[in-house]
Amino acid sequence: MSETQGPHIAGIGELLWDKLPTGARLGGAVANFAVMSARLGNHTSLVSSIGDDSYGKAAMDLLSQPNLDLSQLQISASHPTGTVEVSFSSANQPSYSISTAVAWDFIRLMPQLLQHASTADALCFGTLGQRHEVSRATIQSLVQAALPHCVRVCDVNLRMPFCTPEILAWSMAHATIIKVSDEELPMVFSLLQSAGIGGMEVSANPRWAADSLLDYFPQCAMVAMTLGPHGCRLSTRGATTQHPGFPIKLVDTVGAGDAFTAGLVHAYLRGASLKQIAEIGNLCGSFVASQSGATPPLPPQLTQQIAGLLKQDSERRQPLVR
Repeated sequence: MSETQGPHIAGIGELLWDKLPTGARLGGAVANFAVMSARLGNHTSLVSSIGDDSYGKAAMDLLSQPNLDLSQLQISASHPTGTVEVSFSSANQPSYSISTAVAWDFIRLMPQLLQHASTADALCFGTLGQRHEVSRATIQSLVQAALPHCVRVCDVNLRMPFCTPEILAWSMAHATIIKVSDEELPMVFSLLQSAGIGGMEVSANPRWAADSLLDYFPQCAMVAMTLGPHGCRLSTRGATTQHPGFPIKLVDTVGAGDAFTAGLVHAYLRGASLKQIAEIGNLCGSFVASQSGATPPLPPQLTQQIAGLLKQDSERRQPLVR
């Protein structure tokens, strides 16, 4: 795909290597999101940090691709590139052992980063990237520095014990879109209770959970809930849609949620209907789940299908980004 001048999307947070049973592969929720956003045709930047080591050099080589701006990717001389040991259950569900005190824990707040954030049409951040106070201060500063039109996307992506009640509550309070999986709901509401947010009873009911989050967090315009093999549920204050997902032969789920988020943001920024946003998010997520690795190349048929869906109602809808 050629370089694009489309919406500017920035992913801020973790970049790491997933050490899978089959070998090491580049990953991290925010990095996966940024790669997939670029492959969908958005001008995308990745704000993170890597070590001055072999994993860092390999990451730079793999990330050099059309539409992906690496000018804000920092290189640390004192901390290594992040790694994660990934294992799988008999049902192909991954579990993670995440290394600490690594480069992405120490993303420095530089003047050019603040300027960069002010040009973004969307910022994607999560809770894991905020586990250390250095990167947490940087991420929160950039989220607050974004202009009012910027769509702030919080991908909850709980990795305990690295998410505190305070980090989760702050992240949700500053999000335009909250993306969460149905499996995370009990822990999410337990953490919100611990943060002193009243009325947040622990529940795994997707409809109740979405309504509660929209009621409590006034800046949130949409709750996007992934439902595993059952697709997704998107809720705004005016409408709700549920998409059943697409039947696939599951290979592994690593990166599928990040691809879903990339597809969702891609469609949201182009003014798609709620139904189309859900379908495009599921198309991206299910494709990645049918492949090995978190960021497989997107086949032309998929990007053409997404473009066709967006074209269906483009003439009767105004874009959400001016």
